[in-house]
Amino acid sequence: MTAADPLPDPVVDPRPSRHADRPLDGGRVAVWRHTAAVRITHWLNVIAVVVLLMSGLNILAAHPHLYWGLRSTFADPWLNTPTVPDWLLIPQGRNLAEARNWHFLFAWIFVANGLVYLVWALVSGRFRRRLWPSGAELRGFWPSVKEHARFHFPADDHARAYNVIQKLTYLAMVLVILPLMLITGLSMSPAFNAVGGLLLELMGGRQSARTLHFISAGLIVGFIVVHVGLVVWTGFLNNMRAMTTGWFVIQPPGSTAGPRLRRKPPTDTGDAP
Repeated sequence: MTAADPLPDPVVDPRPSRHADRPLDGGRVAVWRHTAAVRITHWLNVIAVVVLLMSGLNILAAHPHLYWGLRSTFADPWLNTPTVPDWLLIPQGRNLAEARNWHFLFAWIFVANGLVYLVWALVSGRFRRRLWPSGAELRGFWPSVKEHARFHFPADDHARAYNVIQKLTYLAMVLVILPLMLITGLSMSPAFNAVGGLLLELMGGRQSARTLHFISAGLIVGFIVVHVGLVVWTGFLNNMRAMTTGWFVIQPPGSTAGPRLRRKPPTDTGDAP
């Protein structure tokens, strides 16, 4: 080919991407939000965490008191936990040995599933694109807090991406709370202590590790309560659709999520009257 020869026409694939936006009626748009890897690891996590919490409550019921340090100061516990009904326990009724078997099995399922997600999120770039906040987002942290305090959640194009509070919360869970849960759990394992006793010393002793494990579990429960509450508040069916099929529906510009979806009526200026 010489300089005088015309350039060949670029090859254009006439087929649209199967994950391209899909216009819907009423100005709504279906957008691709969650890949199969995200959805599968999410639901495996749900199962694992539920079993871990319920079996963990059964283990705690064997001695429902928490301490700091190396020893159990029975006369002066740091915290006395309340009695838990049997329907919240795995297995039903107090059974320390069987509860430990359930707990250890699903702990490793949880760890393996979490590692698969973390590696995939780093390699695929999802961690950087969807979870890591930008400088501009961090500067808008307090305005975002005020919006959340007013239960104001955009349902329009702004809902395509996680807001800064969501990003920081997910990062705290993935990088701080869940690793702390894993480390404190391992530090209480006699088998692990036989090869890595230093970890128990770093935790401040077995009782401190047990208490930190309980605190981590409490933070996870708090996260779940808020997370599920917001899933319901901002559109249960839409959020469940996104986590089962991958598709999330964006509302027309100006819409805000809530028990009654509010849509800003169009005007000549684009502002609400």
